Amino acid sequence: MSMKTAAQALEILLSQAKATQHSETVTLQEALGRVLAKDVISTVNVPPMDNTQMDGYVLRAQDITELGITLPVTQRIPAGYLGNTLEPNTAGRIFTGASIPVGATAVVMQEDCEVIGAPDANGINYQIKVNHVPKAGEWIREQGEDIRENTVILQAGTFLRPQELGVAASSGMTHLEVKQRVKVALFFTGDELTLPGQALKPGGIYNSNRDTLIACVKALGCDFTDFGIVPDTLDATRKTLRAAAADHDLIVTSGGVSVGEEDHIKPAVEAEGLLDMWQIAIKPGKPLAFGSIKREAADSSWFMGLPGNPVSSFVTFLLFVKPFIRALQGAQVSVEPRYELESNFDWIKPDKRNEFLRVRINTSGKLELYPNQSSGVLTSAVWADGLADIPAGQAIRKGDRVRYIPFSQLLGY
Repeated sequence: MSMKTAAQALEILLSQAKATQHSETVTLQEALGRVLAKDVISTVNVPPMDNTQMDGYVLRAQDITELGITLPVTQRIPAGYLGNTLEPNTAGRIFTGASIPVGATAVVMQEDCEVIGAPDANGINYQIKVNHVPKAGEWIREQGEDIRENTVILQAGTFLRPQELGVAASSGMTHLEVKQRVKVALFFTGDELTLPGQALKPGGIYNSNRDTLIACVKALGCDFTDFGIVPDTLDATRKTLRAAAADHDLIVTSGGVSVGEEDHIKPAVEAEGLLDMWQIAIKPGKPLAFGSIKREAADSSWFMGLPGNPVSSFVTFLLFVKPFIRALQGAQVSVEPRYELESNFDWIKPDKRNEFLRVRINTSGKLELYPNQSSGVLTSAVWADGLADIPAGQAIRKGDRVRYIPFSQLLGY
């Protein structure tokens, strides 16, 4: 059977994912990293009134027909106060954010005005010479310029970042209705694995995938349970799958998805639920398992098994698990855009699979390649700031345009 392309695999995953129907209301301070459950409609205009973008003098543009016209300053308008109606051929001293008084049509920056005389105790009753001919609307923010009353300002399915919370706050919101957090269980297989802080056993290695994948899940705003390292036996793997399925929406494992004698994920998942083993035409990360684990109730928990090599595990999480989780959260999911950048490296022996190379942008805006692209070299992902998406069989020469995906985009923050 031919291998699936990355696009085919992702299409299948997203067609299976069903967004949680449960939601809760939380404060803005608790909403970071959550997914909005329903549209947010503003009840106010932002700004609520026309206001000034600059410190300066508010006046009628039609009164300034040439440079050097002098006007009396008849009022002082700080932010947070309403001025009086501006009479023709007068000006008001105004400060950034203050509302534009009725009758005024423009603001002239203080740098473009010359003060004549001294203000009185109330900061008025002096004159200014206007050394700039303004246009109507100059340096004025119009009412509702940012947000219009009764319009949707945030759509359901939006992943809430700091800027979305700021928009909600600017329209007076204190709480948002968000989707319930997706619950993810993680466990790792391999008798050679040792947790950091413990003594390495003979032939052992430290488990880097645990902390990498937990951090990825946390960054997506999920609740998670770490079931740790599971012994390489069928019974232990089946027992952990049952425990993980009981109270989690998704189970993610790393390692054991091949078909060797010590790889127990396949028979364990088949015994506890349904499994579809895929060979995906990507490098790193060809083996991927997808399926479900039955619960005592009639429903089931989703299952995704990732390869054990650290770069393979990391890349397959970003390409497949992350969008699947986003879909379970009810978020808007789309294929990550690729940016065309110039290559500063040669890649003359392409693989028959779609390759994702660890690269970074140099000071000239070109892509540099990490010299060791082995799937076991996790330091390549630290050095890099993204992935070069190289189509199957395509050689790259310096100067060629290469599709680039930044890690900041793939990680979701």
